[in-house]
Amino acid sequence: MILTLDQMTEAQNAVRQPLFADLKGDIGVSFEFFPPKTEKMEETLWDSIKALEPLRPRFVSVTYGAGGSTRERTHATVSRLVRETTLTPAAHLTCVDASRGEIDDVARAYWDAGVRHIVALRGDPPRAGERFVPRADGYENAAALVEGLRRVADFEISVAAYPEMHPEAASIAQDLDNLKRKLDAGAHRAITQFFFEPETYFRFRDHAAAAGLNAEIVPGILPVSNFAQTKRMAEMCGTAIPGWMGRLFDGLEERPAARGLVAATVAAEFCRRLYAGGVREFHFYTLNRADLSYAICHMLGKRAA
Repeated sequence: MILTLDQMTEAQNAVRQPLFADLKGDIGVSFEFFPPKTEKMEETLWDSIKALEPLRPRFVSVTYGAGGSTRERTHATVSRLVRETTLTPAAHLTCVDASRGEIDDVARAYWDAGVRHIVALRGDPPRAGERFVPRADGYENAAALVEGLRRVADFEISVAAYPEMHPEAASIAQDLDNLKRKLDAGAHRAITQFFFEPETYFRFRDHAAAAGLNAEIVPGILPVSNFAQTKRMAEMCGTAIPGWMGRLFDGLEERPAARGLVAATVAAEFCRRLYAGGVREFHFYTLNRADLSYAICHMLGKRAA
C-alpha cells in the first residue's frame, strides 16, 4: 500500500507523543476580568477570581469601559482585589472623555489604593462606530498616556499590540511605529489583541523584532465559549476567524456541554502550538469565567499552589 503525503502526515500523528504529555508547567499567566454590572455578575466574577487565584498569575487586569463608563466599578473591583486576595491587580486606564488632570487623579487614586500596575490604552469612543477624537485638554494617544503615568508614579505599565494591525492603522509599519512610541515612552510590555492562528503571533513577533522592538510581547488568548459573541468581538477589532472554527462550532448552539468541550480542545491546542514556538507567557481574556482558562493552564502543566 502506498500512502499519499497527506496520509503519511496523518499516520505520523497516530504515533507521536501526546500533545500535553508531561509538560513542565514552565509558563507564566495573567488573566483579564471586567467589572460586573449586577449582583449576579459580581458573584460570578469573584467565584472566577477565587478559582484562578491558586494558579499564581503574574497579574490580573480589570477593564475600563468606553468613555470611562465603568470607572467607579473598575476602581471598586481593583481595590477589592488588593484588599481581599493575594493577586497583583493591573487597572486599565484610557484617554477617552477625560482631561489629563482627571486621568492623573484616577492614577493617583490607584497608587494610593496599592495598585502598582496600569494597562494604558487609548480607548474606544463611547459610541460605537465613531472615530476617536482627543480632548484638547486630554491625552492624545496611548503613548502620551504612558508618559503621563510615568510622571504620576513609578507604575509598571502594559500597553496593547495588534498582531493583525489596528483597524485604524494605514500599514503594519505605521502600527509598529505606534507600538514603538508607547514602549519608548516607558511601557514595560505589550499584550496583544486576541487572535486565532499561531502563525499570526509568530509573524508579528518577527516583524516587531525586525523593527527593533525588544520588549516582551505577550499573546492575548480568548477561549471561544460563545462563537456568535466571539464573531461580533472579532469584527469590532479586525481579528480574522478561520473558516474551520466556524464549521467546528456549527450546530452546538443548544449543546453547552459539548460546546465547552470543543472550546477547551481548540484553545488548548492553540496554546500548545504557541508553546511549541517558544511562548512562555499567556494572557487570558476570561470574560469573567474561570473554567476554560483554568483547564488550558492545567493542560499546559500549570498547577494550583
